[in-house]
Amino acid sequence: MVYDGPDRRVHRVFVTRNTEYHVRKATCVGVKDRESGEWLKRHFALQRPVVGSIKFFDSGAMTAAPGLPRVGESMYFESVGRDLVTSSVVSVERPKPEVVAEYPAKP
Repeated sequence: MVYDGPDRRVHRVFVTRNTEYHVRKATCVGVKDRESGEWLKRHFALQRPVVGSIKFFDSGAMTAAPGLPRVGESMYFESVGRDLVTSSVVSVERPKPEVVAEYPAKP
């Protein structure tokens, strides 16, 4: 049986080439290095909302959209005087409960 209702997931993991961005609703609550498996305690994205997504095309063109990215799009975070655009998202996953329990505490 397939669930047809609204997506009620609160936690998502946006996986890029080198990094996992752990997001609660629309706020980044953890960043993990994929190679070492270590949580990055001092990363620009931590405790910042995902402002939107950017899709880059082979032609050099790009489009931006509000909200969480899909596979093939980059995540966009911003703060006064500084922005972060990630590499393309290669997968969007649901974290296991034991991983959610590991999320670093707010700074």
